[in-house]
Amino acid sequence: MMMNHFLDMDEQYTLLDSAQYVLLPVGYDGTSTFIKGADKGPQALLDASDSLELYDPVYGIEAYKAGIYTDTFEYDFSTPNVMLNSVYMRIKHFLELKKTPAILGGEHSVSIGAIKAMSEQYENLSVLQIDAHADLRDEYHGSPYNHACVMRRAQEYAHVVQVGIRNVCVEEKPNLIAEDVFYAHQIHNHLAWIPKVIERLDDQVYLTIDLDGFDPSIVPGTGTPLPGGLTWYSVITLLEQLFASKKVVGFDVVELCPLPDNKISDVLAATLVYKIITLFEVYKKNSLH
Repeated sequence: MMMNHFLDMDEQYTLLDSAQYVLLPVGYDGTSTFIKGADKGPQALLDASDSLELYDPVYGIEAYKAGIYTDTFEYDFSTPNVMLNSVYMRIKHFLELKKTPAILGGEHSVSIGAIKAMSEQYENLSVLQIDAHADLRDEYHGSPYNHACVMRRAQEYAHVVQVGIRNVCVEEKPNLIAEDVFYAHQIHNHLAWIPKVIERLDDQVYLTIDLDGFDPSIVPGTGTPLPGGLTWYSVITLLEQLFASKKVVGFDVVELCPLPDNKISDVLAATLVYKIITLFEVYKKNSLH
């Protein structure tokens, strides 16, 4: 079943005019270099969301009642630069409408346009990146807008804090800021690192989650899986403390590469998106425009 909007909810909660949240599916997979298929990620996430219950037993709310609109805009994917500008303009459009935007990727390069738009809307913006890879190359395969360069471009617009990193190339080392990198091998067996992450962030935060930041035992469906990743509850604990402490202004969940016979990754991605929206609602005082 092909879902054209997020969750199995009444149509009144899917309408743009009354929705607080806008999901932007950006099925771009133009620069990925290992496993292809992230272009199918947004639709797989939407399809998996049909299986989710609308009530959150942890927080005791139904966050969907704030309204979640799923955008149907068709982006120009002719080049990476054109793609990111297309995303940039669309994010600006929804910011002008006072909506909270969230991108469903697609490969990680789709985040660049969103981060650029957010940096113009919010001064002193931080980006919290959950990821297996540093993504700090100046260019890769001839393009500065490759998915392996996304956080290097983000550094041009915002202060970047990186969590779960476990893959770095030597060319990226000059672009690493030691106090802003929380390597997976340093944080895997305790949670004392979470307050330190929060301390490094400015008051306004854009959240970007590459699903390979999770361990592949729980998210096998991603383009560049790596062992030693984060667990579900460590990420949720981080997000709870983030929302309790900072104003989160938007987010993305990217690099879902759906597997034909295994929907675990799709369901986790959909659950994560709804959990983040739920946290927006729980901590609304921090996220008002």
